[in-house]
Amino acid sequence: MIHWESHACLPLHPQASFAPIARLHAAGVDYVSINVGMDMNPVPQVMAVIAGFRTTIAAYPERYRLVYSVADIALAKAGGQIAIGFDLEGAIPLLEQPEMVALYAALGVRQIHFAYNRNNSVADGCHDTERGLTPLGVRMVQAVNAAGMLMDCSHTGRACSLDIMAASSAPVIFSHANPLALVEHGRNITDAQIRACAATGGVVCVSGVSFFLGNDAPTAADVARHAAYVAELVGVQHVGIGLDISFAQPELNDDPPGGYDPSYWWPKSAGYDRAISRARYTPVETWQVLGQALQDVGMTADDAALAMGGNMLRVAQQVWS
Repeated sequence: MIHWESHACLPLHPQASFAPIARLHAAGVDYVSINVGMDMNPVPQVMAVIAGFRTTIAAYPERYRLVYSVADIALAKAGGQIAIGFDLEGAIPLLEQPEMVALYAALGVRQIHFAYNRNNSVADGCHDTERGLTPLGVRMVQAVNAAGMLMDCSHTGRACSLDIMAASSAPVIFSHANPLALVEHGRNITDAQIRACAATGGVVCVSGVSFFLGNDAPTAADVARHAAYVAELVGVQHVGIGLDISFAQPELNDDPPGGYDPSYWWPKSAGYDRAISRARYTPVETWQVLGQALQDVGMTADDAALAMGGNMLRVAQQVWS
């Protein structure tokens, strides 16, 4: 059994401590996708973060393994390591060049979505004007498919996400998203998006963020309730977990060089209070009780195992080259 955490955030700083990743491993996580940059982060910062994270992983081979394949995940588990992949949140770091996708893949980026809340030249963000996937975006989807990278639609505009799923030749995921039917928030996704994701063979990974779960002190029970909704709508084989825990390390300044406006990326009009400074997260230990929480909402033990990692493992086997 593999427990798959589809999205976690360390400070975007080359010297970020990996202690939180060790905590996830201790809580039972076998694979974690770590964010290495968003649309507001310039390429020099993203590259410095990737270099720093790769250096940390290489320095502790007994603890961490950067993976490129499902076989690598099995090797990590057998060796007592936590398997790690990277993810990008937005297409701006691709510099409008589809060729950049393969470069990031070679550096360990295993999944990407194209817009972080706001529109860019590739795709729409979920808190911006709807246009749909651009012609460049179609080429970017093709590049992601060709690179064997997971195509993600988290943070993406609703109509645009449907365009991406129609354009993709491989299963598409939401690495951290919740049902709009349960909590009204611009970041949450509609039943139509959930159904379209399932139709690609993909997985909707439920997040553990307070805004999106509708609880200021979110728990495993909240995550399980949202997972159960997805399972009832499209089947348990399309449910996953991406708690999206943001591990702050106040001693590190990970702001983009030159500064940025948080209220633009996380607008109050879209349901945020002081950008994301008031966001709360389910604790790391959620992973230790999530199996029972999923069974408490009607899943079998086998169903819970699929939701906690089996489904994402299946999709990775199909997608990763």
